[in-house]
Amino acid sequence: MFSKTYEKIRYQSRFVVHISRRDLPKRLASTFLVCGIMLWLGEWRSAALIGGAILFFEACGLTLHLTMPARDALVSPGRVLVIWLVNWTSIGAFIAPAFVFTGQGSVAMLLAGYLWLFGIFVHISNTFAALPFFNWSLMIPSFSAAFVVYYLSAGMVYAQASPWQWLVTAGMMVVYIFNTVETLSKQKDTAHALERAREEANARLRALEHLSLHDSLTGLLNRRAFDIELGRMLAAPQPGGQTAVFLMDLDGFKPINDTYSHEAGDHVLVEIGRRLRRIAGTRGIAARLGGDEFALAFPGVEGSGAALRLAERVARAMQAPVHYLDRALQVSASVGISLGQDGKLGVEALCAQADQAMFKAKSESGGHAALYEPGRFVPRPSLEDRTAILDAMTRGQIRPFYQPKVCLETGRIAGFEALARWLHPIRGQLSPGDFLPQVNELGLQGEFLSHITGRVLRDVAALMAEGLDPGQVSINVPEVALATRSGRSDLEALIARYPQVRGHVTFEITEDVFIARAAEMIQSSIAHFRALGLRISLDDFGTGFASFQHLRQLEFDELKIDTTFVAGLGLDPAADVLVAGFLSIGTGLGVRVVAEGVETDDQLRQLRRMGCTVGQGFLFGAAMPLADARTRLLAEGARLPAPVHGAGPPGAAA
Repeated sequence: MFSKTYEKIRYQSRFVVHISRRDLPKRLASTFLVCGIMLWLGEWRSAALIGGAILFFEACGLTLHLTMPARDALVSPGRVLVIWLVNWTSIGAFIAPAFVFTGQGSVAMLLAGYLWLFGIFVHISNTFAALPFFNWSLMIPSFSAAFVVYYLSAGMVYAQASPWQWLVTAGMMVVYIFNTVETLSKQKDTAHALERAREEANARLRALEHLSLHDSLTGLLNRRAFDIELGRMLAAPQPGGQTAVFLMDLDGFKPINDTYSHEAGDHVLVEIGRRLRRIAGTRGIAARLGGDEFALAFPGVEGSGAALRLAERVARAMQAPVHYLDRALQVSASVGISLGQDGKLGVEALCAQADQAMFKAKSESGGHAALYEPGRFVPRPSLEDRTAILDAMTRGQIRPFYQPKVCLETGRIAGFEALARWLHPIRGQLSPGDFLPQVNELGLQGEFLSHITGRVLRDVAALMAEGLDPGQVSINVPEVALATRSGRSDLEALIARYPQVRGHVTFEITEDVFIARAAEMIQSSIAHFRALGLRISLDDFGTGFASFQHLRQLEFDELKIDTTFVAGLGLDPAADVLVAGFLSIGTGLGVRVVAEGVETDDQLRQLRRMGCTVGQGFLFGAAMPLADARTRLLAEGARLPAPVHGAGPPGAAA
């Protein structure tokens, strides 16, 4: 909570300096006016002290404006403190003339003092209406001064004012009216500027959404968008048929690239995309998954015969010549088909089946279609597989490894991501891709998550007990743990056993959870865990529409840029634009942005240049056992701060 409040204050500080510089001439003119009045009243010392104090504070404010970092750079904590200290203490100098005026013993000067105070109220409330922290930090001392003036004036006996004093008061009234009209005008200008900024941000967000959902070359859906749309297709009722998925890999495409240039290859891909879009029509969906791999999906396909006939139509469309300059270029396609089996299969399973069928079609002769048939492919996990996985968890063979997240400026560890590994006694070390599909298909997601989460919490507690600071340790949390009360309760019970680690644990979720049917329950669970003191990270940020949609609904503490965007830095202009846009969105929201998949020094340099502060990838280290992570923390001297007496164990604060 404190960190988000601080980020808001830091965000507003830059605007405070800009507005203060903009209104400098008006404040100086007002200062000369009231100092002149005080000299006329014979208050030489007050005029000198107040005028000198105001000029000193204005000089400090001007210096802060001239030395402000570049627009995209973060304002340092020290500078934020100085900005707020200068502006907060300067209000006392501006309020002081009101006490001098009201102390003159005449009704006219009492009114002049009130008009000066009211002018300060109007200036602060209208000028800084969009900056609530700064607004109230100045209004509160102003209100306090007004009550003091009321109290002092109540006990004074006022003499008859001279005509000149009434003339001064009339002049103050004119200044007050001018100030009110002028600040209201600037408030409207500021409101219009903010509205324009919001419109520009929304337009940029829509452009980013389109880029993140579509292939930049062909205009088709990209892989992530295809998965999302296929999930929606599977969730919709399909009377009289099944969902059919077609994965296509072009045959003969590489020679075109090698012989006629990449421009010719791009022309072929664009034409293939146009043909697939025409075949998909309004009923199906078409996507380019990457390279020369494409996909189609249709609802309501009546059995394998209809699917094979549709695949033959696709194959014929692929084989038609593509005209480029004065040449006719020709490719063919190997097509893999899978059917939805009356809604029993999800997106991942359907695509995996289609991929296996496509590989079979390509390995046999290429240029034709193959239908996935369970009897001809690898069997599904058995009860023996279930027993082996549960036994591996019991024996501790399945355990978390820790991949470092690193501060890009200092190179020091900022935290870790916990990634499951299976130390198999026969097959050796297995990564999640080797066994998580079996875990999911066997319905062991709950047991697996409880096992890994418990191990991570225990490991973090052990590191903290040694006085080591592990930073933020991320745990990937799937839909099942957030969409059900039992999953949520299991996680909550684990967290209750290690209350001291809450401030060091982050739950990573992907935007996939927001297209689930239990989206409301998931959002409620996220808010619940944040209230317990855990941080929430949005993984694979930018890979689907839900990422942008739910940024507006939930408060995330961290955004993780997907590996595919980082891999394209310096190679794909669209990736450069997207990463810069994601970082800008993160800065605007006041959340930390982590770049995943950093593997080269060039990517590191570009991320630093764009203002990214935290990275993760093989450049900084692969996932490692707890002992190796501990060794790195010891080598860096990553120690927890000494606990304050009576404050409890480190990390206990939510």
